[in-house]
Amino acid sequence: MRIVVPIKQVPETSAVKMDEATGTMIRDGVEAIINPLDLYAIEIAIQLREIHGGEVVAISMGPPKASIALREAIAMGCDSAILISDKAFAGSDTWATSNVLAAAIRRITIENGPIDLIVCGERATDGDTGQVGPGIASFLDLPVASYVCKINEITNGLCCVHRMVEDGYEVLQIQLPTVMTVVKEVASPRLPTLRGKQKAKKVDLTIWDVKNLALEGSKLGINGSPTRVVKIFRPSVARNCKKFIALDDNAIQAAADRVVGYLQEKKLI
Repeated sequence: MRIVVPIKQVPETSAVKMDEATGTMIRDGVEAIINPLDLYAIEIAIQLREIHGGEVVAISMGPPKASIALREAIAMGCDSAILISDKAFAGSDTWATSNVLAAAIRRITIENGPIDLIVCGERATDGDTGQVGPGIASFLDLPVASYVCKINEITNGLCCVHRMVEDGYEVLQIQLPTVMTVVKEVASPRLPTLRGKQKAKKVDLTIWDVKNLALEGSKLGINGSPTRVVKIFRPSVARNCKKFIALDDNAIQAAADRVVGYLQEKKLI
């Protein structure tokens, strides 16, 4: 069974900063980690490989330092990793990102044979859209199951899953190959092992750019993205408060009367 796990390197949640002029995230000088929700995708992919055999390939689109996230994925148990990096990708929205990742998956298929499953995290903690997984499925013309919380079994080219919905769970049977996005309930991510860390340190990552993927420049980066952030601002919250100080019984009664009068004036009571 061959599984691809698209992952993303994101800034620490507490360190997210936006460029108000361009509407893009400031990543320089900010500590970055592997997207926490992608850890669950990595874990369930490794578990499926342990059951069915095969390999798990992690891929990531980002700047050169995204290789750190890929090496962490290998340390956890992924077999190999591919970094998709080119300045032409900078500023890509979810549509352009999905297009690039889908192109990379097509090349993996051409070079190494068919892929059975593409497992993504529910969403990235920086963009918080949850659109890239379904976007990859759309570009590859594959079925997709989102919010998967349990994989029951995979037999005879069919995958039976539970997915979370508003009023409970939905059971689906999907034809492979397929794309799925998984939630935290699907698995508990393992810690990297010492052997895994040693392998991750030594492994030569494959790096692909625009030329390797034969993509149209007009559909890449900020200029090729059909959506963009047009304005970023910090909302100002102004509260005009009234303070009533009561130090004795008479003052307490007077303060209570003033509060009631204020609420009546605002037609709240």
